[in-house]
Amino acid sequence: MNRAERIFHLDRLLRARQPPSLAHLMEVLEVSRATVKRDLEYMRDFMQAPVTYDPEANGYHYAQDAPAFELPGLWFNESELLALLTMEQLLEDVQPGLLAPTIGPLKTRIRALLASGNQHMDTLRRRIQIQPLAARGRQSDTFQAIAEATLSEQPVHIEYHGRARNTATHRSVHPQRLLYYRDNWYLIAWCEQAGALRTFALERIRSSTPSAGHYYTLDDTALDAHIGAAFGIFTGPAEQWADLRFTPEHARWVADECWHPDQTGHFEDEHYRLQVPYADPTELIQEILRHGSGVEVLSPASLRQRVAATLHAAAAQYPDPA
Repeated sequence: MNRAERIFHLDRLLRARQPPSLAHLMEVLEVSRATVKRDLEYMRDFMQAPVTYDPEANGYHYAQDAPAFELPGLWFNESELLALLTMEQLLEDVQPGLLAPTIGPLKTRIRALLASGNQHMDTLRRRIQIQPLAARGRQSDTFQAIAEATLSEQPVHIEYHGRARNTATHRSVHPQRLLYYRDNWYLIAWCEQAGALRTFALERIRSSTPSAGHYYTLDDTALDAHIGAAFGIFTGPAEQWADLRFTPEHARWVADECWHPDQTGHFEDEHYRLQVPYADPTELIQEILRHGSGVEVLSPASLRQRVAATLHAAAAQYPDPA
């Protein structure tokens, strides 16, 4: 646990009827003698906590003749703050519906938790912002129908307008999972026409109707492999590994990023070599192009050629003014 969490526990222990010994504090907090000593000194010096040692009881407690002490608002860690602010923002955007009587108290509770960090909601909204990344238009009716089919294991017939081919197709699919990726919703489903798992962007599903017939079920292992095996939203088993070399300037950022859980990387003469598994290279190429001249594709040759061709085509749109 971090210092804020330890101080929270220390405050509770120091208010106990029997003053806890140093050994007891070490055991409860699972830290060393030196760490407990530093935390107690921090409370005395920076929080003005009246912590005192009772030699008769061989323990620590708050001095009884001192003014009442209350911990100042303890700030959240990164994950706690992100979770609470994200929930607050999502609930704020919820349209009125059947759950309004339930969502209202939930919003109030989340805002109370945020306020426990010793800050007002107005200050939090003004000082800390969560910015969605390229969120696309949503159709609440479609989401509701697809979510219901996914949870109830109901095959559905959909009309899907894919962006890549810019055509509409009719498919019978067996919804397996809903995936929220980069601020957009996707349906992972078994497609009867393809005879395999496919990924559908929810906002591109034009219509959906329940379908009769036996529901095709895949186990979690197969679904996890389909979703997490390769880079990006273009799911499926990883077929190749991209070997990328970043310049020293770009290495400062990329070395701290996680592109994929199975990636490997190392520094090489101030350059950074990153190896990433992928299936469909579309989204990976987009990520590579984001770094411009700061990255070179070393292998495979097919990926290197596609990136080079894309860069040449882009440069052709900007002829030399001379």
